[in-house]
Amino acid sequence: MAEVFFWCAVLLLAHTYFLYPLSLFLLEGAAQVLRNARDVRRAETVNQGASGRRAVPSVSLVVAAYNEASCIQQKLENSLALAYPAEKFELLIGSDGSSDGTDDIVRACADARVRLSPAPRAGKTTVLNRCIPMAQGDIVVLSDANTMIEPEAIERLVRHFEDPEVGAVCGKLRLYNPTKQDYEESAYWSYESLIKMYEGRRGAVVGANGGLYAIRRSLFTQLPPSTIVDDFVIPLRILEQGYKVVYEEHAVAHEETTEDYGKEFGRRARIAAGNFQSLRMVPGLLLPTAGFPAFAFWSHKLLRWCAPALMGLALVANLFLLDRLFYQFTLFGQALFYALAYLGKTGVLKRGTAKKAASVAYYFVTMNLAIVVGFWRFLRNSQRAAWDRTARA
Repeated sequence: MAEVFFWCAVLLLAHTYFLYPLSLFLLEGAAQVLRNARDVRRAETVNQGASGRRAVPSVSLVVAAYNEASCIQQKLENSLALAYPAEKFELLIGSDGSSDGTDDIVRACADARVRLSPAPRAGKTTVLNRCIPMAQGDIVVLSDANTMIEPEAIERLVRHFEDPEVGAVCGKLRLYNPTKQDYEESAYWSYESLIKMYEGRRGAVVGANGGLYAIRRSLFTQLPPSTIVDDFVIPLRILEQGYKVVYEEHAVAHEETTEDYGKEFGRRARIAAGNFQSLRMVPGLLLPTAGFPAFAFWSHKLLRWCAPALMGLALVANLFLLDRLFYQFTLFGQALFYALAYLGKTGVLKRGTAKKAASVAYYFVTMNLAIVVGFWRFLRNSQRAAWDRTARA
């Protein structure tokens, strides 16, 4: 039984981190020819229009803000400089009981495209439930106050909605650290972005980057006020309705990471609690009848959330198999990995490949510890929906 448990844990971990991305790559290769043919037909259809021009939909950029006085002026300037027709664009700032002057900065903006919707603090989900229905745009783009969007990003997101089957489009979020060129999260974020790209080509991105994504306003449904990870649930609900959720890698936004690892751990634990909470909000994606979206949801998300338990199971089961040399090597490999993670925490390795390996191992272990903490908060229902902004440099 120990051997069965060990291999079940190892294979499930291998699937979620390696085999699932590999399957996306293979599916992408098989679908390439068919997609090229479809794109040619679509281009011919567009070119047969009377004017030869695409209709430009109206867009509302919705930003939920809580005490963002340090960056809201930059966000206003960045948003109003986006390359999208001014008469088709508005910026709607939903203030969640800000008390640091954020509202005054927004009110001082003379551009008629800017609207402020202030209300007492109740959490980001309540802000979105209020602001998205009052948005005037057919397409709603959601972003964070500390996320800066590249000029052409909105147009690149919006063009996907020419396809009536597309319900949401995720942009690409590039994280940067002002003091480190290489940092632990960068490698993992690049890996996740690659998976999103391949999922997007299948029309099944499971979760968006909160910094930049777009939805059809008509598809938005009110979220329970207790929802913790709105940027995860909103696209999943659209996917559950049968619409595609795609990825646009050339619609880019930039966001700074934090140096406060304690707060970053808390942010990951909060997200983990919200992930477990989301299961009851999208029950249709748990069923095989949902097709590929269900396969993606189980492979990319559910198994990831089970990774701490699987890692623990693999370790414990391995201890009962030490009468064979092979399993002595597998135990040594696990011990070496956790030792690397500890070295990554202590920072005794200053440079080179060993330091990078230790940093990645430490990031991976802490990420899974945050899942454990998040799961505990979920069980106790102790994770509140309202968020605290993460301090940046």
